[in-house]
Amino acid sequence: MSGTITLLEQTIADARAEHRAALVAYLPAGFPTVDGGIEAVKAAFEGGADVVEVGLPHSDPVLDGPVIQTADDIALNKNHVRIADVLRTVREGHAASGKPVLVMTYWNPVDRYGAERFAADLADAGGAGCILPDLPVEESDVWRKAAQAHGLATVFVVAPSSRDERLARITAAGSGFVYAASLMGVTGTRASVGEQAAGLVARTRATTALPVCVGLGVSNAQQAAEVASFADGVIVGSAFVQRLLDHEELSDGLAAVRSLAADLAEGVRRAP
Repeated sequence: MSGTITLLEQTIADARAEHRAALVAYLPAGFPTVDGGIEAVKAAFEGGADVVEVGLPHSDPVLDGPVIQTADDIALNKNHVRIADVLRTVREGHAASGKPVLVMTYWNPVDRYGAERFAADLADAGGAGCILPDLPVEESDVWRKAAQAHGLATVFVVAPSSRDERLARITAAGSGFVYAASLMGVTGTRASVGEQAAGLVARTRATTALPVCVGLGVSNAQQAAEVASFADGVIVGSAFVQRLLDHEELSDGLAAVRSLAADLAEGVRRAP
């Protein structure tokens, strides 16, 4: 990878220059259809997302909640989505917006496809990088070398349970940004969970200069503003997927995705 700043890095830096957090949307490929998933990525960008993560559907998405599990099941068992469809989603989403698109995936599909081949094909599609939530840093050398050779970011996930020395090891190996994972919780517990997430961001920042983006179950502008007050990016997934699940007509679902993105984009700009 060259020393020049990447599109992903520039996008997050531009948001910071505007004194706001970046809005990162997650949408699974192949849902509600392959073509519909591509249009959903475009709609999220049109509404105001700065970055989109395209999910590679998995048959056993143990780290995902029921909403994303439902979408993955439809993508795999009804629409028979393949890695080629995921790469097409990345390609067309990036081409239409000019903005960074990453793939979020479990390691097994990449390993079976071939790390070098996947990195090359993702870069060829205009992808910005890959988020690999279940790949241990200690076992990531093969992927990271392939990713670096093709100018791709490798985003690792940290959690509140991660100890400081573990955070340092993870952030030293990653690039692009750090994905800080937690849960928003139910009404009445959100304040304490928010404090936990803010603490995780502070501890992570103590180990790295990389931006720290937080996934917390955000679903509206108020929550986005709360997270944006302490994070470099706000990651929203299930709320977008739920909008598509709620509408039988694709056009209505896309309008809902676009509207939610606009609402969240307003929220990240409202944060102090």
